[in-house]
Amino acid sequence: MQSSVSIMWFRRDLRLADNAALYHALTAGKPVVPVFIFDKKILDQLDDKADKRVAFIHAVLGEMQAELQKTGSSLEVYYGYPEQVFQQLLQKYTIADVFTNHDYEPYAQERDAMIGELLRAKNAGFHTCKDQVVFEKSEVTKDDGKPYTIFTPYSNKWKARLRDADLASFPTEKYFTNFHQQSPLPIPSLKRMGFEEVATGFPSKEVADEVIKHYAERRNFPSLENGTSKLGVHLRFGTISIRALARRAKVLNETYLNELIWRDFYHMILWHFPQVGKGKSFKPAYDKIEWRNNETEFRLWCEGKTGYPIVDAGMRELNATGFMHNRVRMIVASFLVKHLLIDWRWGEAYFAQKLLDFDLAANNGGWQWASSSGCDAAPYFRVFNPALQTEKFDKELKYIKKWVPEFQEFSYPKPIVQHELARKRVLEVYAKALKP
Repeated sequence: MQSSVSIMWFRRDLRLADNAALYHALTAGKPVVPVFIFDKKILDQLDDKADKRVAFIHAVLGEMQAELQKTGSSLEVYYGYPEQVFQQLLQKYTIADVFTNHDYEPYAQERDAMIGELLRAKNAGFHTCKDQVVFEKSEVTKDDGKPYTIFTPYSNKWKARLRDADLASFPTEKYFTNFHQQSPLPIPSLKRMGFEEVATGFPSKEVADEVIKHYAERRNFPSLENGTSKLGVHLRFGTISIRALARRAKVLNETYLNELIWRDFYHMILWHFPQVGKGKSFKPAYDKIEWRNNETEFRLWCEGKTGYPIVDAGMRELNATGFMHNRVRMIVASFLVKHLLIDWRWGEAYFAQKLLDFDLAANNGGWQWASSSGCDAAPYFRVFNPALQTEKFDKELKYIKKWVPEFQEFSYPKPIVQHELARKRVLEVYAKALKP
């Protein structure tokens, strides 16, 4: 009889060090088979076959495979639907337990419930752990147990609750001898899965203390090379530990720590108010807004041809690199929703296609903030003025010149809408929708 194994199912936690579920798998007493599934249900929805995120995951899996080979083990990478892959794994191994880390998104909840049921029917355990946030679900609540919907009191309670133990590493390396021993198995190629190789380099996961230390004074200026850490993609796919990063932020810069707390906050909101991940406004009244939804104007926004240089620079940076500076994300989102009166869900979906660090909780939170429909959002009468934003955050036009070099030439388009007219229009439309 084949001896039983544990499965470690990697998802958005693509690292071997300081990984909660992996630690629990390696210390559970059975040889651990590391598994990753390129989920067809997710990949089939991606229209862009040169998707940078798929290429990023593929590259990271190659790095993990090299590490695992040193332990005499191998990653098993599958391309298919999770339930079918687990049927295969149940035929291949006697599975005692499957370990994985929590995922809070609606599809992930449904998938995990189905896999858990499948495993239990075969007398295998299914264990999920907290790993991608510091505090989750109902760990930080109001005194009456209800979820916070305003960031500042949540953040204060988060900090008051924090103990060193919450940021402690899981010492997985001590137990690497507990991986299932086998020869290296091939990883399916991007081509086999219908995707293309992508030449774009990805942001480094090594960030100097200097960047975090000066984050507060540098973070709003998109032309600064090291103004932000660019770790979004690494947090999104778990190639770095949130605990390790929060330990550094706690010592180096409270403003940077606050950004990590925003991450926890939006994941908590998605957990308690799952409707926001399914296209609903956090504040239901905002679903009554009559959007213009002009498809031509939306296309010009997507292409970075609105005639507003700071907006166009942001969209071109996104299209070219999969990254957009956070200050500019706020400017382009406000412009789409409030200058053009285009439904925030259109912008949210476009960012979901393009952002390397796309994360449902944070992306939805950001778009609902910009449209004023979210929790703790900008008030609806706050309309960013692109010219003033440029004056404050790109005064020397370095960022604009990089991405919109023709902005002073005749070939550059005239603004597709006048700021004052757009502001007047959006205030009227919002006031009409929100009147009692």
